[in-house]
Amino acid sequence: MAASDNSRGPAQLVLTASIARRYYLDGRSKIEIAEEFALSRFKVARLLDDARNSGLVRIEIGFPGTVDVELSARLMDALRLRHCVVTDTPDDHPASLREHLGSAAADLLSEVITGEDVLGLSWARSVSAMVSALRRLPPVPVIQLTGALARPDVDDSSIELVRDVARISGGPAYFFYAPLAVPDATTARVLRGQPEVAQAFARIGSVTRAVVGVGAWEPEQSTVFDATGEAERQELAQQGVIADVSGTLVDVHGEVVRAGLTDRTIAITAEQMRAIPEVIGIVYGLPKARAVLASVRAGLVNSLVTHSTLATALIEAAE
Repeated sequence: MAASDNSRGPAQLVLTASIARRYYLDGRSKIEIAEEFALSRFKVARLLDDARNSGLVRIEIGFPGTVDVELSARLMDALRLRHCVVTDTPDDHPASLREHLGSAAADLLSEVITGEDVLGLSWARSVSAMVSALRRLPPVPVIQLTGALARPDVDDSSIELVRDVARISGGPAYFFYAPLAVPDATTARVLRGQPEVAQAFARIGSVTRAVVGVGAWEPEQSTVFDATGEAERQELAQQGVIADVSGTLVDVHGEVVRAGLTDRTIAITAEQMRAIPEVIGIVYGLPKARAVLASVRAGLVNSLVTHSTLATALIEAAE
């Protein structure tokens, strides 16, 4: 509470401050305060309103941790998200951001998921960080949404993520051994028909919550981009692709781009992703701002876990 106001006398100022202290700090009711100061409760209510309107009392909503509550609420409103968690991580180093966001996403998932849910997972470094931080879940089924993308700089894949989460939850795991992208559409059709792939994909319609990463169509900002050849990257960029979500390509307007890569991908489709009630995207790095907006506009992501720098950029871009 502030201690000065030149528009009223000191007696009135002290009275107002005393009443505000009783109400906001001591938790006293308006009736109790009215009896103590021999005032009507209507007079107490007017003095409390005056204390707030004059700036004598300033109310701030905060959380003593890594979550920026105000920025989370602003971003949730700006993008009309179902859930939004923004961490106030001071370090913008990718490894540090992944660790903090992974922990925040694990807390969010543990809070919102229930025994009635079915969980879908796509591989991403950020999703892997969430799984590493995850400690508890109800016994829900866990379904692999994308094929594996072998990379020399990572130790896990979508298969390991599904298995690890299923071990934590104690629920059944539905996974398959297939790459995310194959050389041609014919091979992709054959693989989708394999029993374990077909079994997992047949359950995608039952998924109620999914956790995914969002890639920007730039070097080192998308595992799909990094796994394609230079000619295909340029061709897709010319088609307007700026983002990928679980193998689905998106342009700046939020339109899904159908390309040859789409037919070679072993992954959840855009239509299936849009049908999932909640898709949580864990995203970090300023270069992904346009990609995140496009993914939200496309209806592929409707909840976010991100950091303050990117959140601020997203709010500014959405205005």
